[in-house]
Amino acid sequence: MKFDYDIICIGMGPAGMAVTAMGSEMGLKIMGAEKRKVGGECLNCGCIPSKALLRMGQMRHNTLITERFALSKIDQPSVSGTFEKIRKDLKYINDKKTMKMFEKVGLKLATAKFVGPRTVEVDGKQYTARKIFIAAGTKPTILPIPGIENVKNLLTNENMFELDEIPKSLAVLGGGAIAVEMAQGFSRLGSKVTVIQRSKNILSKQDSAAAEVVEKAMTDEGIDLRTGTLAEKIETKDDKNIIYLNNGTTVEVESILAATGRTMNFDSLDLEKAGVEYDCSGIKIDKYLRTTNKNIYAVGDCNGKYLFSHAAMHQGMIALMNCMMPIKMKFQKFVVPATIFTEPQLSTVGMSEKELKEKGTKYEVHQANYADYGASIAEEIPEGFVKAFVSPFGKIYGAVIVGEGSGEMINEWALAVQKKMRLTDIMFLQHSFPTMGFLTKRVSEIWMMDKMKSQKLKTMCTKMFHIFS
Repeated sequence: MKFDYDIICIGMGPAGMAVTAMGSEMGLKIMGAEKRKVGGECLNCGCIPSKALLRMGQMRHNTLITERFALSKIDQPSVSGTFEKIRKDLKYINDKKTMKMFEKVGLKLATAKFVGPRTVEVDGKQYTARKIFIAAGTKPTILPIPGIENVKNLLTNENMFELDEIPKSLAVLGGGAIAVEMAQGFSRLGSKVTVIQRSKNILSKQDSAAAEVVEKAMTDEGIDLRTGTLAEKIETKDDKNIIYLNNGTTVEVESILAATGRTMNFDSLDLEKAGVEYDCSGIKIDKYLRTTNKNIYAVGDCNGKYLFSHAAMHQGMIALMNCMMPIKMKFQKFVVPATIFTEPQLSTVGMSEKELKEKGTKYEVHQANYADYGASIAEEIPEGFVKAFVSPFGKIYGAVIVGEGSGEMINEWALAVQKKMRLTDIMFLQHSFPTMGFLTKRVSEIWMMDKMKSQKLKTMCTKMFHIFS
């Protein structure tokens, strides 16, 4: 059978970009279909613009702090053009940077759907391919709260960056990564922010001690955390939205941001016609990222495994290699680090303490605190810690870092977990001093010093010294 393309990729977010950019450089004939904008959610209404917003909020926050200790008033960064600047920067990234990657790709900016096991219809025309990749992503979940359909200025990450001004008051529904990042970002840009979260704490899926550090930072900045509460109904009157909570209190705000998770949306794809099975948790895949149709791969958020942009890109790369190599790679053998970009940042990788307990794995916890490190004290960033979960012999199971620079520091731990390294490997690696990354080495030193409390080990070291010195 003669095919129109080697690969057709549906969706041009991080996963689809990885597949099409790499595949085209390998000489494959590739078509990419995207119903919205190239770059998907991450570039256009997710990771990239949200980090720009957070940085602007950080600049304003730092200026306000500096002003408290200054003898004269300092000009605050303007927030009036925040979203205009973000949109301008995104246009530059899209037009001048991103599109250059796809000069060899047949791009179709239209909705795609399956009409057969190897046939896709795009903009009324049908195309065939040897392999088809689904990289369709997800959409924001809107909880069925009575009255939410009438809310004025109901925001999600999809329309949030289309705002012209920072809302005077904002309620954030949810307490996960997107919720806390945007709560802090908008608060620092001048919004009066209230977070409504049904769990007793924000970031309830994270290490509890690390989440507490972030929670304290947010409350210290004046963010109202209504944890352990549910929104029972919402009334919209004039320019205000009144949220009625299950504890009898109300919250009155100008805008509401729904950040309550992600939802799969495959209705437009006609997956049944391709023999691809799925459910509400995502498209069903095997360990090589193949769907129930072995000529079709599902990569990124749409398979429901790891909802991170870097995981999506990595899966795209792995799946592309798997469709052309006799020896295939299992995508789940690669660890997935993650960072929540609040200030302080919270980063994790590998197994959590909860997972280790559930599996009955024998482990130790070793921790180095920012407050015990001279550099962080001198730089006035004493909040946070680096914590590792290891075997009695130092094999690294997982790590948690909350504090300045944790998003950069976690990558060393990710490599250590993936390569099944021990703390001795980290201890004998020289770390640049005085960086925050030196705290990683401190953890290994703390582990070693803890081992030296053993009288047997002390006796052995003393004997060796006298024998060989």
